[in-house]
Amino acid sequence: MGRYFEDFVVGDVYKHPLGRTVTETDNSWLTLLTQNTAPLHFDRHYAGQTQWGKPLVDSTFTLALVTGQSVVDISQHVLANLGWDRVRLPNPVFEGDTIYSQSEVLSARESASRPDAGVIQVRTIGFNQDGVIVITFERTLLVYRRGHGPEFASVEPVWDERSRKAAGLDHSPG
Repeated sequence: MGRYFEDFVVGDVYKHPLGRTVTETDNSWLTLLTQNTAPLHFDRHYAGQTQWGKPLVDSTFTLALVTGQSVVDISQHVLANLGWDRVRLPNPVFEGDTIYSQSEVLSARESASRPDAGVIQVRTIGFNQDGVIVITFERTLLVYRRGHGPEFASVEPVWDERSRKAAGLDHSPG
């Protein structure tokens, strides 16, 4: 369930497990939610007249998607996201592209002010189904040390009579 500060080793590369195909709805909704009025993202007629010939995916969606893909490996136990640096978008993302990502640990150091956490810096890249890099960025985070921070829920299911019957377990356990 994610890495703690002690688990990060400079030079390690984590290939994040999930890819995600970007839909027209993703692009339209984010554009509307953020009040981005650039017609290049939501007006097919307008976008068709550009060098791309079709709508571009809003770059803030790409940043959010690739950051989200990295959470399972990088920030499952984050105390604070301290910032993104050197965000670059070398190639466009289009509706229908599937985005994958990976991160490399650039640095890991103890926090001077938080003995329960450490500071890590990673470089994350996102790339499409053809391997074309669509985003790169460096991210700095404050990550809990093992044994500190919140715990995940450990709730167990309760098999009451109604649940047992619904599952086709009419008989008593034993």
